Amino acid sequence: MQMLQTLDYVVFLCYFLIVACYGFWIYNRKKAAQTSSKDYFLAEGSLTWWAIGASLIASNISAEQMIGMSGSGFRLGLAISTYEWMAAATLIIVAIFFIPVYLKNKIYTMPQFLNQRYNGTVAMIMAIFWLALYIVVNLMSILYLGALAVSSISGINIVVCIFLLAIFAVIITLGGMKVIGYTDVIQVFFLILGGLVATWIALHLVAEKNGESGLVAGFKLLTRSAPDHFHMIFDKNSPNYVSLPGLSVLVGGMWIVNLNYWGCNQYITQRALGADLKTARSGILYAAFLKLLMPVIVVLPGIGAYVLYQKGMFHTTMLSSAGAVDVNKAYPNLMTLLPAGFKGIAFAALTAAIVASLAGKANSIATIFTLDVYKKAIAKEADERHLVRTGKITVVISMLLAVLMSLVIGEKLMGEGKQGFNYIQEYTGFVSPGILAMFLLGFFWKRTTANAAMFAMIGGLVLSIILKFLPMWADLNWLTPYGLFQPNPDNHGVFEIPFIDRMGLVFLICVIGMAIINFVENKRGVVNKGMIVDTSMFKVSKGFAVGALIIAGLLITLYTVYW
Repeated sequence: MQMLQTLDYVVFLCYFLIVACYGFWIYNRKKAAQTSSKDYFLAEGSLTWWAIGASLIASNISAEQMIGMSGSGFRLGLAISTYEWMAAATLIIVAIFFIPVYLKNKIYTMPQFLNQRYNGTVAMIMAIFWLALYIVVNLMSILYLGALAVSSISGINIVVCIFLLAIFAVIITLGGMKVIGYTDVIQVFFLILGGLVATWIALHLVAEKNGESGLVAGFKLLTRSAPDHFHMIFDKNSPNYVSLPGLSVLVGGMWIVNLNYWGCNQYITQRALGADLKTARSGILYAAFLKLLMPVIVVLPGIGAYVLYQKGMFHTTMLSSAGAVDVNKAYPNLMTLLPAGFKGIAFAALTAAIVASLAGKANSIATIFTLDVYKKAIAKEADERHLVRTGKITVVISMLLAVLMSLVIGEKLMGEGKQGFNYIQEYTGFVSPGILAMFLLGFFWKRTTANAAMFAMIGGLVLSIILKFLPMWADLNWLTPYGLFQPNPDNHGVFEIPFIDRMGLVFLICVIGMAIINFVENKRGVVNKGMIVDTSMFKVSKGFAVGALIIAGLLITLYTVYW
């Protein structure tokens, strides 16, 4: 396998110096405000709409997309793009309905919302849930998958890659949200440029293997060579149905995945919570347009790698240590085929995606721990400087924990041919339904009580675990014809409820359970703390409305063409 050459290292060094110098300049320029915890964690009032939009994408697109989603493109095809395209629609909903509620009620963290809407107990439990989820699932998976890719391309030992990525991310994160937000603009530039380079090499090689040339010819040959990889909706007979269960991606659990991720997630909403409503909405709309582009730079390379694999390429380099086809190596294998210089651009793009996402996640962990756990339960009298210092220490500790878990369990959970992207989505989905239920009812139903929220939070998690492992305790294969259970090839063919359907089912049960608890407690005269909600908050500007309609039209066209 051809590794990086001198020109590639020069290109990568240029990228590193641009990001580092720009970040250092931003840090020094805003240094005077670093004594404020809100300024440090949220960059309050400092990020422009384009910085917010770019930061949303840079923090979202990471190893789980560049490596994990490309790997799922190799296995599933274009259908995995539903996460990106449905996210575009979800961002519009979040901009119209979620962000105004947060800003009107001066919400800076998600646990703060729960404390203000319900009580401190709900907020504290959920803060601990989030910290565990962000470190154990998100931070660890991004670090492991990213290091796997960097190691595959550069030839550097994966352990060394894990430590280097962690150190780079910590340096960026310690500068605070301003540094993260503005350096993310550069990261997105490299991310998109490098992604387009990966798509170019994939289409070019597919055309070349068939005696033709040109990107258009390559794309046409791609669709002809792998027609099964260009369907957005799977039927129940597809072996991939368990990953993307048919119409659930349009009218079912996929909405829960996205609404929770984009609307109830500190890691994402944090970018907009320090801005005014107009700026926040404009930034989110910009991010929605960028999401439409993402499948071109992360999914098409995976499909291209699949077609090339069918034609005899990568048969050795795609194998895991156990001899199975490791879909997570699809993207790195394409990178090794790029000419000198271009490989450096793609390598910089991959590193940008990983580091930006690690930095954003670490900052969110520090924000929740410092403002919602440390200040409320440990050091209630701490001043602003002390809180900022605590946040920086939290960044380092959380990254060290992620490094340790990457080394110990990363290979077991995401190696050996497993789809890393599916791992992240499924295990995040254990808490997503309950979180979304208590947020939505907390927004729009003033009679919702704290005990109802507690039921959704704890009950949703317990129910998700039961439904996940139920087939191991009972023979439920007889339910397969009704679509409830499907064999999961990533779990030795064990029959499971597709995790997207499982999220939809758990969400419905949580909402029904919350409604019953609300009815009982309202009868007993339980006092509730509603949020400030005014219908005028949901009015949008003409420019935003036009942009939202364009996105809706593009989504309808894409799903119609690739149904």
